[in-house]
Amino acid sequence: MIDKLSWVTIYPEIVLLVMACIIALVDLSDTSPRRTRTYILTLLTLAAVAVLTGLAAVGGKTSYGFGGMVVSDTMGNWLKCFASLALMVTLVYGRPYAADREMLRGGEMFTISMLALLGMFVMIGGSNFLLIYLGLELLTLSSYALVALRRDNAVASEAAMKYFVLGAMASGFLLYGLSMMYGATGSLDLNEVFKAISTGKVNHQVLVFGLVFIVAGLAFKVGAAPFHMWVPDVYQGAPTAITLLIGAAPELAAFGIIIRLLVDGLQPLAIDWQQMLAVLAVASLVIGNLAAIAQSNLKRMLAYSTIAQMGFMLLGLVAGSDLQGTQNAQAAYSAAMFYVVTYVLTTLASFGIILLLAREGFESEEITDLAGLNQRSPLYAGVMAIAMFSLAGLPPLVGFYAKLAVLQALIASGAAIYIGLAVFAVITSLIGAFYYLRVVKVMYFDAPVTATTVSASFDVRTVLTINGALILILGVLPGGLMTLCYDAIAATLAH
Repeated sequence: MIDKLSWVTIYPEIVLLVMACIIALVDLSDTSPRRTRTYILTLLTLAAVAVLTGLAAVGGKTSYGFGGMVVSDTMGNWLKCFASLALMVTLVYGRPYAADREMLRGGEMFTISMLALLGMFVMIGGSNFLLIYLGLELLTLSSYALVALRRDNAVASEAAMKYFVLGAMASGFLLYGLSMMYGATGSLDLNEVFKAISTGKVNHQVLVFGLVFIVAGLAFKVGAAPFHMWVPDVYQGAPTAITLLIGAAPELAAFGIIIRLLVDGLQPLAIDWQQMLAVLAVASLVIGNLAAIAQSNLKRMLAYSTIAQMGFMLLGLVAGSDLQGTQNAQAAYSAAMFYVVTYVLTTLASFGIILLLAREGFESEEITDLAGLNQRSPLYAGVMAIAMFSLAGLPPLVGFYAKLAVLQALIASGAAIYIGLAVFAVITSLIGAFYYLRVVKVMYFDAPVTATTVSASFDVRTVLTINGALILILGVLPGGLMTLCYDAIAATLAH
């Protein structure tokens, strides 16, 4: 008998699954080119799920269901809320682009997007190796299908094939690592795994062997070097709307499973995975920032930017890894959570502008396509400039405070190696500022390549303006979101 509390822990997942089926049925009868009814129903569903998870997060309760396989806690519910909002914004930005390229004709885009979000929810709420892996596979399989949605486009098909092959390999790494952990500890439950490792009776070599494969699989999912091979090709080859879909909300889910696996389950091995994450972070900062300088394609540049940004996020996890339960650990993990949330917010704005400038038969993918944007539309040039400055970490934008929070966490540890990592991160960020500022220079100082004005529908214009404003407002007043992240992490560490 499954108790009532178990069902309460998966209310958002039930709503998503039921509504995904209803949306698929509604789409069959929706013959409008832009699938207006399906679009509105999808947005209403995502808004409802965001409210539902947001209220659960504010409630602050931690509940386990289905024999401890599912956990509903403050951190998980906030990540689900932010992921729902990110997908909602993605669909607002992406619908005109998708309609112009007949990507809505088959009716799959909205339904598969909902299934991808369901996969993220399962990942975030999993407290069991198998459940986390099932959620991950639901997300990745949905992502493969979305990348290949333009069946008549050879570049998109090639990107989907690369994504599928490399993704299958990474999933195999992760699954093999989880199976090693199960063999060593005798349990799939994260809490039981934690207890088994804490006894010190489990063979350490077997644990570290499994941990290497788990970290490799997780690194692939966040796009950290040297497991970043898929990121530039998939970002460039996928339709831009799908690039945003796989580059925004899934990063929140990836952060969620890193916390679940490494902090909730494998914290006694922190001394081992801390060193692995430090190497991944350094490699990501170097490769991401240096490779981005050489790019002329805007989507490919932002792909390498993502690699570098994820390296910075990993530094926050490194800073707290051997300090669990202390105030410093909570500050470090919350800095990483704050970083990934603000990164997603900024990514939405930057890709929103790329989608806005694209039109039928024209992708607006090259940096030179932004030439003279300020003369054509000062508002959208301003939003893009805010996004670029934020990614570069310039005050008073939210990207500056996110980087500052991670650096403070590193320095607060007091260890010389962490202070060295902080200095290294600052140096690589200075290098990275070049390619962000180059985009701003092209928009404001180069002559426009076309005299056409930039027009957008009311929903796109409104959401894009709010998006840009939030990057500025949260940079000036970051306290509320930082406190939210801190409280969420503190509640997670407490149980």
